[in-house]
Amino acid sequence: MLLGLDPEQREVATSLDGPVCVLAGAGTGKTRAITHRIAYGVRAGRLAPASVLAVTFTNRAAGEMRGRLRALGAEGVQARTFHSAALRQLQYFWPRAVGGELPRLVERKVQLVAEAGARCRVRLDRNELRDVTGEIEWAKVTQTIPADYPAAALKAGREAPRDMAEIAQIYSTYEQLKRDRGVIDFEDVLLLTVGVLQDRHDIAETVRAQYQHFVVDEYQDVSPLQQRLLELWLGDRDSLCVVGDASQTIYSFTGATPDHLLDFRTRYPRATVVKLVRDYRSTPQVVHLANGLLGQARGRAAEHRLELVSQREPGPAPVYAEYPDEPAEAEGVARRVRDLIAAGVPAGEIAVLFRINAQSEVYEQALADAGVPYQLRGAERFFERQEVRNAMLTLRGSARAGAHDPLLDDVVGLPAQVRAVLSSVGWSPEPPAGSGAVRDRWESLAALVRLAEDFTAGRPGATLADLVAELEERAAAQHAPTVQGVTLASLHAAKGLEWDAVFLVGLTDGMLPITYAKTDEQVEEERRLLYVGVTRARVHLTLSWALSRSPGGRASRRPSRFLNGLRPGSSAPGRAAGAPAEVGARRRTRRGPVSCRVCGRTLTDAGALKLMRCEDCPSDMDEGLYERLREWRAVRAKALGMPAYCVFTDKTLMAIAESAPAEAGELAMISGVGGRKLDRYGADVLAICAGQEPEGEVGDDA
Repeated sequence: MLLGLDPEQREVATSLDGPVCVLAGAGTGKTRAITHRIAYGVRAGRLAPASVLAVTFTNRAAGEMRGRLRALGAEGVQARTFHSAALRQLQYFWPRAVGGELPRLVERKVQLVAEAGARCRVRLDRNELRDVTGEIEWAKVTQTIPADYPAAALKAGREAPRDMAEIAQIYSTYEQLKRDRGVIDFEDVLLLTVGVLQDRHDIAETVRAQYQHFVVDEYQDVSPLQQRLLELWLGDRDSLCVVGDASQTIYSFTGATPDHLLDFRTRYPRATVVKLVRDYRSTPQVVHLANGLLGQARGRAAEHRLELVSQREPGPAPVYAEYPDEPAEAEGVARRVRDLIAAGVPAGEIAVLFRINAQSEVYEQALADAGVPYQLRGAERFFERQEVRNAMLTLRGSARAGAHDPLLDDVVGLPAQVRAVLSSVGWSPEPPAGSGAVRDRWESLAALVRLAEDFTAGRPGATLADLVAELEERAAAQHAPTVQGVTLASLHAAKGLEWDAVFLVGLTDGMLPITYAKTDEQVEEERRLLYVGVTRARVHLTLSWALSRSPGGRASRRPSRFLNGLRPGSSAPGRAAGAPAEVGARRRTRRGPVSCRVCGRTLTDAGALKLMRCEDCPSDMDEGLYERLREWRAVRAKALGMPAYCVFTDKTLMAIAESAPAEAGELAMISGVGGRKLDRYGADVLAICAGQEPEGEVGDDA
């Protein structure tokens, strides 16, 4: 069960007791680590499968986790989204807690919001309707009632699409309409589950008796409401493993906050904390750009950023491309996509990612003109396509008929049976020429054929009936298989996915960061959004922008400020081109793989990276200085009422004692000394390194 795991992943897998916090960078194998942790606990007899609830944020991620657990022999473990787990509990306990059947769930609340607006005599256009609906969703996941919405929205710095008092009125009317019609919405599922568990201790104890161990993936994305539900599931226990990366927090507009991840060690001082920084997804060139992008970040999440270390062979350098206008940019991207496909990169391993969905149209046209198949992620749901529904109906009929189905005569093996059945509804071994609706239908059926092949590889003895059951489960969870074709998607929709080649397009100021990102926090979230886009690429990465919107337009646009200091010919933020770096600068960006300063080997271990040498290489540490630093840290930590490692870890103190910095700039270059700690403790540490007594007062931290 532990073979093939790196040392940090193995630590995650074997840390089965008490609270565990896994800080996992992009591409570092977090899903592998946590599924092996669950499976290892089950195989070792430490975790009963039915007592484990693994929670994530998308149906796709939950489906992938279930598949991996099944392959590892940990069937019976529940892997669900927050909403799916809450809905299941609500349906089960509603008759006992309230009586009768659970009210009907409204899948599309937009129509009710429109009606609420009309009743309030507020006319909402299409965009306003979407945005007001988003405000109502945000209010509910932050547990804000209609009367409190204006004050809460102001405090949170929300950019409201209408007058806040109007939105509060629409929100109140919307809630009344739901009550009148006896329906609930998506957010109500969580709110009602929280209400039942808070008010009915007997039901809460029943749930806690069922689920003893919890794993939460993408923990940086939890909302206050989801955190409250998790706390009610846990009760007074601490058998909790959370996994996340504050640098991938990109959903704050929905109420998500990384604070729960960043404060985990404060809530659980004895928690086991493991950092995953070995990047198995991307080449050193892509990882170098990602690290450089975050190296310019500011704010609390930036202070906890993880510096990734690529484990792959070198690849091509990222390409930066400037175009005169948007159509030229789209045509250039389409040509490059076609070249990659001709060079052997599958179309399904290529993605074009943009900031907003409205940017997709010009790329759809350019790819169609180039004869390149594509799929628009976030468009019609896979299992709702007519050809997929017909295919599932036919497969279900063949599964029931079994040997009596003439389509299955002399056909051996599940994949061959699926190909035989789907050939009757339009599938063929070779795709049709060109693109368009005919090609789209064939791609949907081909995705089902590939799914059957993958399913058989995981379950060699599976039957057609087993596959139909798998498809029905996937349809219920909207866990779609992969369709072959270039993916067009927004950066938000691309979270959790990866491709061999990624094109990040439209990278201009005003688009990324988007115009309405006004505050420092909002701009930093836009930077993290670009970071997520960069880290989707395994090998090929192209970043492009257009100087004007249409041909002949004024070239008034500028490349995204986030690329300053990264793209060729640009200067770092705050400096003129060619100017020297600021003396005593607090931050630095590591360039490429980091080598041991003693033996020259590439460093991967987090502790070795902090020391800038292999841990078994000779140390030139000043032992006396190290002991003085430890004594100072103990006094400081005691006065502040925090664990000693919260001031500086042992490894950071060792690194300081080895380098004995003489000025703030040298101290800032040591891993583990961020801007905040430099401000708090820098003067003390530099004084100790100089053989002097520290002058700082403990009260300075307050």
